[in-house]
Amino acid sequence: MKEKAVKYFMEGYSCSESIVKAAADEGYISEEAVSIATSFSGGMGVRCLCGAVAGSQMVLGAMFGRNDSRDGKKARALAKEFYEKFIQKHKVTCCKVLSSGYSDFHSKDRRHHCSLLVSECCDILEELLVANNAKTISAK
Repeated sequence: MKEKAVKYFMEGYSCSESIVKAAADEGYISEEAVSIATSFSGGMGVRCLCGAVAGSQMVLGAMFGRNDSRDGKKARALAKEFYEKFIQKHKVTCCKVLSSGYSDFHSKDRRHHCSLLVSECCDILEELLVANNAKTISAK
């Protein structure tokens, strides 16, 4: 999933869209979720929450969130675990802070930096999906 997400990001998808699209390609969630991820691009348009973190959280919610047959406790616990793992390394989830060394938000250097965040978020996300026996849509 990580390689696909980074590829999508480098092709022009946003960080949030890239993670959600890669998860859809792997069969975890519906392709329709990619458009939902768009509004989380660029830190929700104001460089607030890192889109790679937001996209990962969307996948966890889609996989383990509340519906008619389950409560949301699992999704919230995994959301917290994801957050704590990301914070251990980066101390913050704010896009503006994470990309503060790049004066041009659209520069090649900033894009490369953010591709590393996309990659790291996918690592954490995949670890949580595997550890929690996430099933693909076809296996559900």
